[in-house]
Amino acid sequence: MNKIFSTRVERDLVGLIIRTYAFKSDLKIKWVRPEKIPCYKPHHSGDLVSMPSINKNQYLLEFSKSKELETANDYVKRLFTLEFNPNKCTQKLYIKQNTDKIKRHEYDGASIEVKLARWTGYIRAWQEIMERFPYNKRVKVNLKELIEKRKKHLRYLRKWDYKKFEWILEELNIVYKPSPTDPIPVTRKWSLEKLTDRYCEGIKQERLQELRLMFEREQPAFLEEKIRSLEFIRDEQKECGVEVTVTQQEIDSVKEKLDKLKLKKLEVED
Repeated sequence: MNKIFSTRVERDLVGLIIRTYAFKSDLKIKWVRPEKIPCYKPHHSGDLVSMPSINKNQYLLEFSKSKELETANDYVKRLFTLEFNPNKCTQKLYIKQNTDKIKRHEYDGASIEVKLARWTGYIRAWQEIMERFPYNKRVKVNLKELIEKRKKHLRYLRKWDYKKFEWILEELNIVYKPSPTDPIPVTRKWSLEKLTDRYCEGIKQERLQELRLMFEREQPAFLEEKIRSLEFIRDEQKECGVEVTVTQQEIDSVKEKLDKLKLKKLEVED
């Protein structure tokens, strides 16, 4: 007897599992794991623009005001341009241009604005390097640390001087993206639960909308029936000689509402 009972229980459980999987397969929900974006990408750092292309025919920053180069040979001049020097010289010029537009005075080199501008220049220059050499571990680690450092100082600036914080974001073309305090891991189960809730909520709203439209279509006929019922009740009360509970004002208000609905329907059709 116990053996037969256990067999039936197992059969019911198998049937329940099969029905559950069949029910899940009927839902029009498909989840694809989102692509993991590296931490050094502008999507995470918040940089809206990348490092611009700089004219390589410019002189090095140290020799930009040299008078000797004005009278030098063309070959010598080319040796002192960005074209014939390492890429770090181009980065140095870009960082200098980035800090000059927001520094407080000519000798400002330690204010929070200049620091953020300098770090932003390094971040964009290193992001360009990572696009060409994605397996450069040294630049990747330095870039990640610098992004977090800039984010920390932006958080402090946002707390103590919000106007300057907004001005910095606008001048440097960056977006502040704070780190989540309680990050939720992306899992298949959690994502399917959220998608199922959204799917069910969509069905609910769609059916409520259909029900509302149906009621709106039936509302004029309902108001006409209500007017006839009120008039009938009023006339019957008058004939029976009892107190009249239905006033003409109530009937007129229902008629006014019916006229508005008809006018609105004509406007929609036009």
